[in-house]
Parts: sequence; structure tokens; C-alpha cells
Amino acid sequence: MEILSAVSPCSYVPRCLLVKGNANQAPSKLKHVEQVKIPHFKNMFPPLVAAFVASSPICNTPATAQSVDIQRGATLFGQACIGCHDGGGNIIQPGATLFTKDLERNGVVTEDDIYRITYYGKGRMPGFGESCTPRGQCTFGPRLKEDEIKLLAEFVKLQADQGWPNVASNGD
Repeated sequence: MEILSAVSPCSYVPRCLLVKGNANQAPSKLKHVEQVKIPHFKNMFPPLVAAFVASSPICNTPATAQSVDIQRGATLFGQACIGCHDGGGNIIQPGATLFTKDLERNGVVTEDDIYRITYYGKGRMPGFGESCTPRGQCTFGPRLKEDEIKLLAEFVKLQADQGWPNVASNGD
């Protein structure tokens, strides 16, 4: 029966001799000797460092976080706002669109302004905040959490600044 036996401790040397033959044979009578390369720790170091860096907070850049927030904002917009503000427009009040020119004309310049209107409502637009009052000014539908309204405000401001390029009309 042929078996493989190590001539030297493989974990500490760059190469290891693997010997094919009977384990009871003297080394001079062994049939075949193979050299097998064993990877060193130094060869594994660059991939380990790369894996560590890739999973560290260093690689979680603001750009990555911002793109996730934009996606979440777009999702919230699609759930709560698109019924009236499809593509940044306004089907209830045409002069109160979410385009920069209308926002500025109506005194809405910052994300905070958009947040306040989304939370408490203004004119014909109902508020969506959890603590919105009075009841008649607030939506009768599901309320949004403060962090969701903040994401919506960031998303609306970004889209307004870019002319609403990232929201497709649903064709209604």
C-alpha cells in the first residue's frame, strides 16, 4: 500500500517533500519524491489586508451611504408623495411643484423647509409627521417617522437641484 509521508514539517518551510512509498521502507528505498509548494503567510498577507480594509469603516464612504439614502428617499417618495408629485410636479396645485423655481418662489429653499412642510403640511398639502397637528392639516394615511421625512427632504432637494432626473413618471 502506498501512502504519502512528509519528510519535513511543511508548515515551517517553503517547500515540503512528499514521499510516495510504504511507510515501513527505509528512505533510500522509497519509490518517488515530489516537491510541493506550500503557501507562506507572507503570500496570504495581501489578500488578508485587502479583506480587512474592504470590511472596515474606511471603505464605508459618505458617497456609498449617500447613495443608499437616495435609494431609500426614492422609495419613500414613491410610497408617500408620487401620487401628487409625480416627476416633481403637483397635480393638485400646479404652481407648487417640487422644481427649484417653484420651491424658491414659495419660500422653500433648504432641506429644513422641505422637512417642515412634509412634517406639518402647508396649504392643500397634508402633513405626514407622526406628531402633526391639527388633525385636519395632516394626512389620514400612514404617518412617517422623523428620519423618513429627513430622507424625503434630502431626496426632494437633490432632485430639485438636478431638475428631477431620477424619478420616472408612472405614466398617469
